[in-house]
Amino acid sequence: MSIKVENLTQVYMPKTPFEKVALDNVSVEFKDGEFVAIIGHTGSGKSTLIQHLNGLLKPSSGNIIVDGKNILDKNVKLSSIRKMVGLVFQYSEYQLFEETIEKDIEFGPRNLGLTDSEITVRVKKAMKIVGLDYETFKDKSPFELSGGQKRRVAIAGVVAMEPKVLILDEPTAGLDPKGRDEILYQIKQLHKEYGMTIILVSHSMEDVAKVADRILVMANGKIILDGKPQQVFKEIDTLEKVGLAAPQVTYLVKALKEKGIPISDEIFTIEEAKKELIKYFTKGAIIK
Repeated sequence: MSIKVENLTQVYMPKTPFEKVALDNVSVEFKDGEFVAIIGHTGSGKSTLIQHLNGLLKPSSGNIIVDGKNILDKNVKLSSIRKMVGLVFQYSEYQLFEETIEKDIEFGPRNLGLTDSEITVRVKKAMKIVGLDYETFKDKSPFELSGGQKRRVAIAGVVAMEPKVLILDEPTAGLDPKGRDEILYQIKQLHKEYGMTIILVSHSMEDVAKVADRILVMANGKIILDGKPQQVFKEIDTLEKVGLAAPQVTYLVKALKEKGIPISDEIFTIEEAKKELIKYFTKGAIIK
């Protein structure tokens, strides 16, 4: 299922001294099965953009086409759109409220009018997807868990609705390195194993370098870069002009190349750099 955004503009408090253009004539398409990351500083428009994708916000002008339907059409039920496009907010664990993990995850499906057996199937599947064993965790209170585990429960609650598109707003915010890696791994597995379209909002280049197939860079309400990670991360000057940067390892690779080490310039994660350097030094040792 694709989502197409056409000439989307969002102006807050128009015709007042506090007028703010949050989105400025944005056009973009999210294709079925893609893993897209949207990055940008606070105020760049990334969170405003994703809140339009399932109709949480109504734009000042423009169109949003979800699965061939313009969601701004009066005849389109936004409730049906929100079943297809799931949105996990930043610090989503603050939305947990039930006594047990199972009850929290089943809240959404229960409101779909499903039978108890259908709900249980969905809960088990959602917990498996996010890496939480059903028997171990179902009766625990969400508030007994670590930050990363709470975040996974919140994601499972949206996944249990079985959306075709899953949007995550800063899913690693506030987590320690272990928690960040766990969440990113589960999101990547969700995309890999279930073919779900993923739209991930982040300000961390290191995070998106690990998981995304396509990256959008936003600044001042516009999309200024759109391409594969290899393409976007080479635009260091453009990124730095808007206060961003390529992954830190990119600068290491650039320095090594300047020193004459023949290393690929399409390395954006520490793991990739590690493999390339081991290969280079092993080859050098054999030659000697």
